[in-house]
Amino acid sequence: MTTVFDPIDLSGTQLANRIVMAPMTRSRAGAGGTATADTAEYYAQRASAGLIITEGIQPSVVGQGYSDTPGLHSAEQIASWREVTDAVHARGGRIFAQLMHTGRIGHPVLLPDGLVPVGASPVRAEGNAYTHEGPKEFVEPRELTGDEVRATVADFAAAARNAVEAGFDGVEVHGANGYLIHQFLAPNTNLREDEWGGSDEARIRFAVAVVEAVAAEIGAERTGLRISPGNPYNGIDEPAPEAAYTALAAAIDPLGLAYLHVLEAVEIRELTLALRKRYTGTLIINVLSDGPTGPDHHTVVDDGIADLISYGLLFLANPDLPARLRAGGPFNVPDPGTLYGGGAKGYTDYPALDTV
Repeated sequence: MTTVFDPIDLSGTQLANRIVMAPMTRSRAGAGGTATADTAEYYAQRASAGLIITEGIQPSVVGQGYSDTPGLHSAEQIASWREVTDAVHARGGRIFAQLMHTGRIGHPVLLPDGLVPVGASPVRAEGNAYTHEGPKEFVEPRELTGDEVRATVADFAAAARNAVEAGFDGVEVHGANGYLIHQFLAPNTNLREDEWGGSDEARIRFAVAVVEAVAAEIGAERTGLRISPGNPYNGIDEPAPEAAYTALAAAIDPLGLAYLHVLEAVEIRELTLALRKRYTGTLIINVLSDGPTGPDHHTVVDDGIADLISYGLLFLANPDLPARLRAGGPFNVPDPGTLYGGGAKGYTDYPALDTV
């Protein structure tokens, strides 16, 4: 029986185990959206993961939706991420950059030069953006024109090229959690009637275009996609997601991607199994039941439902998570007060087993 502790060949990238560090926003970027020395230490501490997927990294200036998040669209950013990838590789790890365009989730005060958040359609999200000026209500996004949609696809491809230049082993395209690609997928945020909306087949087109462009730029074997069907986060409403997501899985299956990464919404396992049938490549699952992915959820690998499992909060608080899972614990408890922003506290100071 295959277990999470067995190695796996991820389209040519050899992973020591099937335990993945899930992408998690930490809002600790340096000036100009750069990675810092603390960033390098944070990821290097977790290099025993089979695969690290970084926090969301904006592929363009307008793709930023949170304070102090990093980018991959400038020379300074590329150089800063090289320090991170070198540190991870020095400890034997593998690391993918997650490319995240937040779309309508954000606020003009987070953007320079009079830019405003953009989206599939001019549908404002409920809630607030958290900025250095305090919480601010989300604004109505500017609808991307057809030419701008295609330019945004090109932005993802350019950022993927920058990621490889920075030493990443690959990239994950973020199509989940209510951000721009998810906004194109969901019927309540995509009201378009052009080639990018109006039907399930049209609403998946942007996601497919981004994945195809990234794969063409850096190779399909270095390209992953994350989705979260039915996840209501950030105001998404997908009452019947199966048709769109099985069509998406079928559309990307021939590309030979490194993986498909599914963040399961509550009571969505049936759809995960349907996606497993449509997508014949490597599948990563982030299990969401009554809380975050826990120590016992790795049975999805044991049972053949997924090839790998990703852990978020558990990996955040336990830098040596594979060793702790093998030992059955104990597990550090994450400090919710230090999840976003700040310095080393709650970031690089969680102890490993051999230091307890």
